[in-house]
Amino acid sequence: MKQLFAGWFALIAVVTAALGASGRQPPPPGSFEGAPDQYTQFTAAELTRGFLALAFGSDLRIGARPLGIRRFDHAVRARIVGGGTIDRSNEMARVIEEYAREVPGLELSIVPPSAPADIELRLIDEKDFQSALQAAFGAKVARTFVSRTDPQCMTSVKSTVDGNIVHSVSFIIVDKGEDVFLDCAYHELLHALGLSNHDQYNPWTTLNQKRMVGYLTVYDRYLLTLLYDSRIRPGMTMRQARTVLPRAIADLRITTPNHRR
Repeated sequence: MKQLFAGWFALIAVVTAALGASGRQPPPPGSFEGAPDQYTQFTAAELTRGFLALAFGSDLRIGARPLGIRRFDHAVRARIVGGGTIDRSNEMARVIEEYAREVPGLELSIVPPSAPADIELRLIDEKDFQSALQAAFGAKVARTFVSRTDPQCMTSVKSTVDGNIVHSVSFIIVDKGEDVFLDCAYHELLHALGLSNHDQYNPWTTLNQKRMVGYLTVYDRYLLTLLYDSRIRPGMTMRQARTVLPRAIADLRITTPNHRR
């Protein structure tokens, strides 16, 4: 049976800066020096707003406009494609393992380089970034993307018309320092798993391009947990998601009262 594809790609850039918020904790161990504080307390409205902003659409795409939830509908296998002048394969593996540990619903695992994978994480030097984009998307698309975003890293996501992610590829630069690598690694893996958009007005997510974070925030962990809740299905519309989210968020038992501020 011939499989139909929506043919959209989340093309993502990482930019720097930081915003402040309440409910702070220090960044977790292993964060790069100067990483922002951890934001930990959220209302149901804050989680709902972030989920709807980040799980629907993409700010730069190729092909048909994605209309619903995009996520994997099975256990996710990730493969690290090592490269570049600095070997960061072990660091990348630790990032993947953290996602797997903190969000069990992903059923995320690392497979050997020769094994089939749902997500490829390609580690490259900055000088090879544009040529990697050209090889993946063609020269015209690569030029447009670079001119519009001045990216440091990028993820492409291919899905079926009914929202099942078929394959994701992330390009992560390894030779621009620990902070850039970690920020790219955590940022792009969120995209690869289905949080395909950005929100520049959200002060808690790694997917705010005005922030450089470099770790899995509590907020993003909650959003991924919601995305891979069994009640959230591939292809689900925003209206359908709004109906399901209140119960899913309540069952997480993570929210604080709306009057906390």
